[in-house]
This record gives sequence, structure tokens and C-alpha cells, in this order.
Amino acid sequence: MDELAEDVMNHRKKGAFMNTRERIEKVFLYAVFICYLLLLLKIFFLSRVSISELFSSQRPVDRSINLIPFDSIGDYISGSSANLKKFAFSNVVGNILVFIPLGVYLSLFKNNKIINLLFIFIMSLFVEITQGLLGIGTADIDDIILNCLGGWVGILGYKLLLFLLRDEKKVYTVSTVLSVIVGLPVIFYYLFMIKMRF
Repeated sequence: MDELAEDVMNHRKKGAFMNTRERIEKVFLYAVFICYLLLLLKIFFLSRVSISELFSSQRPVDRSINLIPFDSIGDYISGSSANLKKFAFSNVVGNILVFIPLGVYLSLFKNNKIINLLFIFIMSLFVEITQGLLGIGTADIDDIILNCLGGWVGILGYKLLLFLLRDEKKVYTVSTVLSVIVGLPVIFYYLFMIKMRF
């Protein structure tokens, strides 16, 4: 009987430890996710202008909109200038890479591919419309396509990790550790060390 009581106590202690660890993981993951969203804010809205310039009436506003799918990407590919090709590569790859973490994080928070892709599309659409309205960059349908591709790659990355580890809790733990060890330093570097002017 004493052994049974001891087993129950050990099981409860282990459960309490797991709950504490899971809560700590969740706090770290959400903290990194918030920092990632701040980075997106900087990249999409504050990379060309400061906050004070953003709402200044003195700032020249140059609105540019592209509603033809693959038009900008086609221009980049057919461009002859080495500088244009370098810019095109960084623009195309950058628009994909910047949304990959969003696909992973959304999958961690809610593992529903359709809802997550829809959210990524709506977020990218919101970014492009806002950029067009505020005159900070080009409102480009190609950017929406590339952002959605990046988010989809992130969702597939999560699915691959889930397939390899075969346990959602392990995927959550691995994602948290990678977010803190790799993601957080990269985010902080771009947030605080680099002044972006695209």
C-alpha cells in the first residue's frame, strides 16, 4: 500500500514538473513569436521610413501597385542589369524566407493547414494594401504569392518535423529550443543592429 501511495506521489510530481516545463516552453515560444512579429513590422513598414516620417505630411508619397501575377518576377528574371538581378534575387528569396517562420508558428499554435494558409494570405494582403495606402513600397500581388509560398514551406517544415519525431510535444520542444537558440539572436540582430533601407 505504501508503494502504491509512493508511486502516485511520484507520478503527481512528474506531472507537475511536465506542466511547469510546458508552461515555460509556451512562454518562450510566444515571446519569440512576438519578437518575430515586431521584426515583420520593421521589415514591412519601417524599413524605408521611421515612425515619425511614416505619418509626416512632409514625406513624399509614391504609390505603386502591381495587380498582374508574376509581372514583377518576370521583370526581375528578364532584367539585364547585374544589380537588378541581385535585387530581384534578394526580393524573391526574402519574401519567401520572411514568412517561413510564420507558417511554422501558426502550425504549432493550431495545426490546421487550410486556416493557417488563409491567415498567411490575409496577413500578406493586409501588408501589401497598407504599404500601398501609406506609400511605403510597392503593393505587389507577386509579394503576396511569394509570402504565401514561404508560409506554405513553413507549414510543410512543421509537418516534416512532426513526421520525423512522431510526437507533437517533441516538435513543440524542438521548435521552442530552435526559436530561442537560433531565431531570437537573428531577430534581435535585425531588429536592433541593422537599419534597413530597401
